[in-house]
Parts: sequence; structure tokens; C-alpha cells
Amino acid sequence: MKTIKIGGGCLKGHEVISNIVDLIVQRGRGNVFVLSALHGITDKLLDGIERALKDEDEIPAIMSGLKDEHYSLMRHLLKNDDDFERLQQELERVFLKIERYYFGINFTRELTPRMHDIIASYGERLSVILMAGILKSRGENAGYIMPQDAGVITDGRFGDATANMPATSKNFEKNVLPLMQFSDKILFFPGFFGISESGEITTFGRGGSDYSAAVVAAALKADILEIWKDTEGFMSADPNAVPDAKLIPILSYEEASELAYSGANILHPRTVEPVRKSGINIAIKNTLNPDGQGSLITEFAVQADNVVKSISHTKDIAVLKVYASGVGLRQGILAKIAGTISDAGINIKSVVTSQTCISLLLSRKDIDKAHAVITNMKPRLYRESEQVIDNALISVVGDGLHNHRGIAARCFTAVSEADVNIEMISYGPSRAALYFLVQENDLEKTLKALHSYFV
Repeated sequence: MKTIKIGGGCLKGHEVISNIVDLIVQRGRGNVFVLSALHGITDKLLDGIERALKDEDEIPAIMSGLKDEHYSLMRHLLKNDDDFERLQQELERVFLKIERYYFGINFTRELTPRMHDIIASYGERLSVILMAGILKSRGENAGYIMPQDAGVITDGRFGDATANMPATSKNFEKNVLPLMQFSDKILFFPGFFGISESGEITTFGRGGSDYSAAVVAAALKADILEIWKDTEGFMSADPNAVPDAKLIPILSYEEASELAYSGANILHPRTVEPVRKSGINIAIKNTLNPDGQGSLITEFAVQADNVVKSISHTKDIAVLKVYASGVGLRQGILAKIAGTISDAGINIKSVVTSQTCISLLLSRKDIDKAHAVITNMKPRLYRESEQVIDNALISVVGDGLHNHRGIAARCFTAVSEADVNIEMISYGPSRAALYFLVQENDLEKTLKALHSYFV
């Protein structure tokens, strides 16, 4: 039995989704499908929260937009009026709940993390109801189960939950495996959220449907986790920046994690956590070329001739620099600054320190808020601070980098010969990656220089 994840990028537009439905009929029987929301629906749900808070008269328009998106797809894919009416009635009950939540937050004038997660989870719920209904209309033995019924137990952290795998696996044996006793069964499962021990809906964070799929695969002891995308798989670089980038046919859990973290938008960075412990491989498959090779992620992967397999990057990086004398010797200063930022709900990607400066790597969208937060610290533990927003983060990835002498020197030689200055370096924490920052306007030539040198 496979666990197959279908992301929002593959659930976009009538024709694309029609092709996905055909693919499920051809290759999906006997498997569990973890779905994202239809493309753009989660954003509409969250935007609806802000609109509903401001004005309850906006709520009918919000609901109309959500319904139109789903009913338009149904009209395209359902040929029978009775099937359309049955599925519409089922979805109407869900839409009514969403509408009540919107009116509730407007009445209270308050959005709690609990309510945010509840509303955000409805994109995936609608997606599985819709897809199961469409497959049933084609005569398939299709159904769905919600995480609260299956028993996906989390640690209860709103917006960034982690699955309790022992409890979840035990629940799946009782609640999910019996549903798969028929070889032609197609079971849909909404990604993105689970339920806490106290019964609260808790989401895994944006992009967390990949992680959900890994949780489902591990809990079911699946033969493999397939991720259906609209791309071939992991590449040796971003083809938009490096035209001669090549497909990476096989890579390790470690390599995939580092690439996902540093900008390769193939997997959510946390996806490998549950399956690594179970030894389940992950296969990236292209829905536009389902018989193509794709990328296979395994515990052990073949090492590249030059060790380096891929040059990844992200522009979503900013640096908050905090200057103080002897910060490396002053007890608690790093914990205080990092804790203050974290308490404000801001994620810190990484920290690089010296004796005079603490550099915190953040998402660009968080840099202004983080700077304001530490500026208001009392007492102020530092001399001055600044934010840098014109950098790009480059990651040189390959399992075994730490065991090969001279890799860092060769990287920096290649970059230097391209007449690029390196702003900051992080090397050592990972056995599979070397990170450094360059000016954003030097990004493309840096990528090309490194790719031609190593790959």
C-alpha cells in the first residue's frame, strides 16, 4: 500500500484537476491519498478571517467566493445532476460551519490561535470531500476520513504542531487500516492538521500537508510515500537560474532535508522526520510525466563524484545584527535576545555569532517586527543593531561534505573567481550542507559558477 500526497499546485484549474482524477483512477486503487486544499483556498480562508473581523457584511461575499471555486469544479467534472446535488448538499453543511466561525470571530472581535487553526483546516476538509465525491460518481470505491476520526494526535501546539507518532500509529491500526481491506479502495485524507490530546484542531504550519503525508505513511507502515508534483523532482540547481540543471535521481534523507530548508520547493522541510524513523522511501513523481524517473529519497544515497549534488538558494532571508562587546562571554544574552524574538511569534532560521555580534537569520517578512521587538527590550543588552535585507542564502548540498577535505575552499575559490564577495558562512552543523550569504544581485552568477564547478 502506498501513501500518495497531492499538493495544491496539482489541484489548480479544471483541466489539471481532471487529469489528476484520471491519474488516480489509473494508479490509485488500494492506496491512501493525502490532499492539500485546492490551489489558493487556504489563502482565501485566511483572508476571509481579516475581512470578517472588520465587517460582517463581508461574510456573504467570502462564502460566495469559496463556494464558487468548488462548485465550478464540480460542474466541470460531474456529468450527473443527482451526483452534483448529493455532493453539493454535503459541502453546504461544511460551508455553513465555516460561515458560523466567521460570524463568531466578528462578534467577539477576537481571533485566537485555536480559531485560526480551525478555519485554516477547512481547505483540506473541502478538498477530500470533493475528490471522494467525484471519484464515487465514476463508480470508484472511494471515501475519506478526517484526522480527528483517524486519530492523528499532536502535541497541541497551534500553528506548528508535531504528531505523536506512537499514539497516531496505534489509532491508525484501529481506525484506518480496516478501511483498506478492499484492494480497490481509494481513501482520501486531508493534510495539514491533526488533533491534540484534548481534542483541539492543530495545524502543522503552512506547507504542512507534506508532513501530514509522512505521518500517515509512517502510521500505516506504507510501502512508499509518493509526492505528486508538477515538476520532475529535485534538481542540481534552480533551472530558472541555471538552464543546464539536471535531475537528481536519488538522494538521502539528509540531502532532501537540507535542500527543502534552503529553497528547493519540492518538500516541506519536516517531511522526512516521520518516514526516516520508519525507513520508508519518498518518491517524487511528476503528474505531467507519471512514468518519468523522478527523484527517490532514501536512507542511504549514492555519493556524487564531486560530493556536491545540488546548489540551492532562497531570497527569503534577512539578517538582524545585534552588536555588543564580548557577547560570546556574557551569560544569557543570546538566549534573552532569541527568546524575546521567539516570544513575539517570529521564527529564527539560524544564528551565527562572533565575540562582537549576534547575527540572526530570519524571513524577510519578519525582519521589521523582529527589529522593533529587540529595540523595545528592557533592559537593552546590546550596543546597536541593524537589519540587512539585500542578501541571498546559498546552500551547497551533498551527503558527506564534512568528510571531504577542501570542499569549502573549492566553493569559495569558485565564488571568488566569479568576482563575488561572501557575506557570511555557516559550515559544520550539517554533514550534508554548507551555507553562505551573498549579495542578492550576485546570486545568479554565484549559482552558475558553483554549478559549473561541481556539477
